[in-house]
Amino acid sequence: MKISAKGRYALRMMIDLAEHQSSGYISLNAIAERQNISKKYLEQIIPIFNNARFLRANRGAQGGYMLARSPEKYTVGEILRLTEGSLSPVDCLDQNPAGCDRGAGCATLPVWQGLAKVINDYLDGITLADIVDQHRQQMIDDYII
Repeated sequence: MKISAKGRYALRMMIDLAEHQSSGYISLNAIAERQNISKKYLEQIIPIFNNARFLRANRGAQGGYMLARSPEKYTVGEILRLTEGSLSPVDCLDQNPAGCDRGAGCATLPVWQGLAKVINDYLDGITLADIVDQHRQQMIDDYII
């Protein structure tokens, strides 16, 4: 499993919105500049999150985007599943393993199922709030006078 640029950029965009949630609606230009991501690329990602009702949008001069829920309510797993689709390490887990010619007697199926559980449990255990808090703490710890 490899996370695509779309998934990585989407996560960075959502973290940016979480970090700046007290600023109200955030423009794509501001996110693009802070995250060093092209605005055109963000424009392709935004509809995915709008359709899933992850964001609130406001048009006009003071327009932009903000999280529809608090950062504690978004997990990395759900963000990546929205942009990447499945997080399964092998294709057969996305289908009914019984539909596979080797499914019933596959010796490796439990290995892939275990790996998928570890991946999903890990990513579903991290929220945007966790990432923002960790980043802020790291910035404090790295502060030098």
